[in-house]
Amino acid sequence: MTASCCFQDGNPQGGRGWVTRFAPSPTGFLHLGHAAAALVAWNAARDSGGRFLLRIEDIDPGRCREAFEAAIVEDLAWLGIVPDGVVRRQSDHMADYRAVLDELARRGLLYPCFCTRADIRRETAEAAHAPHHAPDGTLAYGGTCRGLSAAERAERIAAGVPHVLRLDMARATAEVGGDVMNWREWVGGERRMVSAPVAPFGDVVLARKDCPASYHLCVTHDDALQGVSLVTRGEDLRPATSVHRLLQVLMGWPAPEYVHHPLLLDDEGRRLAKRDRAQTLRALRAAGHDAQAVRDAAMGKAALPA
Repeated sequence: MTASCCFQDGNPQGGRGWVTRFAPSPTGFLHLGHAAAALVAWNAARDSGGRFLLRIEDIDPGRCREAFEAAIVEDLAWLGIVPDGVVRRQSDHMADYRAVLDELARRGLLYPCFCTRADIRRETAEAAHAPHHAPDGTLAYGGTCRGLSAAERAERIAAGVPHVLRLDMARATAEVGGDVMNWREWVGGERRMVSAPVAPFGDVVLARKDCPASYHLCVTHDDALQGVSLVTRGEDLRPATSVHRLLQVLMGWPAPEYVHHPLLLDDEGRRLAKRDRAQTLRALRAAGHDAQAVRDAAMGKAALPA
């Protein structure tokens, strides 16, 4: 397993140092892959004289647990990673995300969607010539509910029909002047301008009943609020950057720069997951590995001793 991330130390915009963040969800114990992600952000902030923030992304009440949140702080401290400032817990700030949703709705950019996942799978299968999947691998929504009248929407909501809130992609991209999103990304030690279309994602979900605000909305809001200037995250999240850039432009939020680092893989080439308990940081600690050895393994400098 290897993990590396090479980019120029220091923030080229004003020389103030990078503001980075590590934003895990408390749905299980941290594993070696989380350690790699945290260390990339920590090192970027520390080496540039910036700030490293910890954010708890606990917007899914059905899966998140306080015990896992406490374990996150404990495991990071064991690695020698201590965040700057107060830890932001997203569940404490739902009113902030609601305000963003209200603003998008006021501008006519949101609509309620009453389709179930089964409905979407069926419609996708029937649309033989349409793209079936968004760039991130999720099913692309065809927009069935987009054309419902205001009266039809109100009637279904009044009847208690479950629904999500979707971003009207066509209206949103028209408002910002186009479908192609641009951002600065560090690749192989070089700072590059990257472009990608956002329309292939379709009308993305920004809120649902069991999760009042989506990952896309919360992460972009919080990065702007907290002044994050360098977003470091796994390369599996690179495709979502165009959605995040669209929300940033729509809301007038500043654009951070990005680093998408490789994911740690197991011996069979699969990405590490929380279900792999043998690789959790506390399991490694209990097995007698010291923090430096785990840090080195997470950053690909050395394998953990057997």
